[in-house]
Amino acid sequence: MSSLVIFGLGQSARAFVQRVGADYSSITATVRDSAAALPMQGVDIMDFNEAGFDPRLTQAVSEADVILCSVPPDAEGDPVLEWFGDTIQAAHRLKWLGYLSTIGVYGDHQGGWVDETTAVQGESERSYRRMMVEQMWQDFARDAGLPLHIFRLAGIYGPAQNALVQLRRGTAKRVIKPGQVFNRIHVDDIAQVLAASIRQPRPMAIYNVTDDNPCPPQDVVTFAAGLMGIDPPPEVPFERANFTEMARSFYSENKRVSNRLIHEELGVSLLYPTYREGLQALWALQAA
Repeated sequence: MSSLVIFGLGQSARAFVQRVGADYSSITATVRDSAAALPMQGVDIMDFNEAGFDPRLTQAVSEADVILCSVPPDAEGDPVLEWFGDTIQAAHRLKWLGYLSTIGVYGDHQGGWVDETTAVQGESERSYRRMMVEQMWQDFARDAGLPLHIFRLAGIYGPAQNALVQLRRGTAKRVIKPGQVFNRIHVDDIAQVLAASIRQPRPMAIYNVTDDNPCPPQDVVTFAAGLMGIDPPPEVPFERANFTEMARSFYSENKRVSNRLIHEELGVSLLYPTYREGLQALWALQAA
């Protein structure tokens, strides 16, 4: 029997547990506030935040066979490496170590294609932090001889967050920036990529985890509105859009991201190769 530790039990990690949970005799996952977190069957949920962490967490990490980190960087770097680097390095049973990053590390390519061999060039503060923390994890794993795998995720959607939910809340926007495209990825497809990597590990591997269809963001909102039988929100030119600084930073990076490696090396066939299949499934789930 084996043990799984997850730093950061967000929507992607929860989908991962739902897919592979039966494979592990012990699952430990961290959240910022366990008292406010949704419980998950079979998962021992522990606190990990600026104030510290549950003391049981050190032992769980030291006995882990698989560790997944989905905690974002902070201003100082990576909190998992800062607090648990030594413990991870000493985890004698560790067979697989995964870090969830972002395709934002590629920066802007004016709509051109990128793949895992493309040089990283984090341009926004958000992307720059990810780029630097990726390098920290790679240096750490290389020096310690650990089986690190990095997954660069596109825009994540799933039951908790998607264009249908945004339309229902009245927060969906159809922002028009000519030539702008994004990739995206359903949480269930993230889960199956991680599971495939664990079955066939390649230490120091990097994978783009994206759908097959980079496309303009307004197309997704229009399609979702069609499923709901409502009019889409009006088109808004990018220059007049009322964005947060973070949302505006996403639009500063324009690229098409190749996912060829997850297909060819890991043998993954996406459940939702485009936003159409993903949103149709989510709409059917909500309508059931």
